[in-house]
Amino acid sequence: MRYADTQVDTLEHMSNVPSRERSRSSEVPEGENVPTKPTYAYLGPEGTFSEAALRAMAPGARGLPCVNIPAAMDAVRTGEAEAAVVPLENSMEGAITVTLDEFAWGEHLLITGELLLPVRFSLLAREGMVLGDIKRVVSHPAAITQCREFLARELPDAVVIPAASTAGAARDVSEPGSPFDAAIADPIAAEVYGLVEVAEDIGDRKDTVTRFVRVERPGPLPEPTGADRTSVVAFLKDDHPGALLEMLHEFSVRGINLTRIESRPTRDGIGRYFFHIDCEGHIAEARVGDALAGLHRICAEVRFLGSYPRADAVQPKIKPSTSDEAFAEAAEWLRRMRAGEV
Repeated sequence: MRYADTQVDTLEHMSNVPSRERSRSSEVPEGENVPTKPTYAYLGPEGTFSEAALRAMAPGARGLPCVNIPAAMDAVRTGEAEAAVVPLENSMEGAITVTLDEFAWGEHLLITGELLLPVRFSLLAREGMVLGDIKRVVSHPAAITQCREFLARELPDAVVIPAASTAGAARDVSEPGSPFDAAIADPIAAEVYGLVEVAEDIGDRKDTVTRFVRVERPGPLPEPTGADRTSVVAFLKDDHPGALLEMLHEFSVRGINLTRIESRPTRDGIGRYFFHIDCEGHIAEARVGDALAGLHRICAEVRFLGSYPRADAVQPKIKPSTSDEAFAEAAEWLRRMRAGEV
């Protein structure tokens, strides 16, 4: 396996296009009726893992492929789409930082749902190609990394060329006169671009998943289900010893488990960070609401990103002392004490 010396900006592991311009390939032709089904934006082109996630989360939606993640989220902000499905984290590659930064710095959007999508890679080629014919393979760098063992074992002499996306790689292979023999991509790309699967499930790990979230404009929150997740972005007031511990204390003292915490630079200089936090529970629950109120008191800013059902349906273990009933009883006790009803 040999790697071609091709310049590709590998922004995160989903898209490298700097422009926020959206794709227009799914626009309604002039004179036709506007479709009634909702429009969901996603990271294009057609055939990406993001489209697979959209199909799973909103099978009846009209897809709007966008050139990058910020463009997909902007489509929601401008009203061009009712929602967007964007990747948030991957079990091998970690956080999708461009998504995290959009939540922190972009116009406010809310997460209203999530999906854990198993990542399955296939080697796609034109009809009639067999494994022995393949000399040049193209794919996104993250996909190449996750299929390194397959490439070394089955295609040790192939030249591997990085691309902007797995779906774009599949599209390039499908074009007449393409210089590429095969692409590593999601199996749905074969369907979209008329390719065949020369080899299936070629990833080095079979348990890789990507967490996608559905984002919408601010509005009513999903109702609590008992198996929910809440997401926030927290900005410290100042940098001092124990600042992060103070934030974590707001959750721990109320028995709330964090499912993810990520630091991101504030852009104000080296060593200055803000934090993305996911925790168990719903803001409607007393312990979670109280923790977020406490976080608000000690932080410069807390951006609430939503409370929504967990994709894995895991229910938190709640201590009796942090249940809604315990908070209600304590509030009633405090009311009586303040009223002198001893």
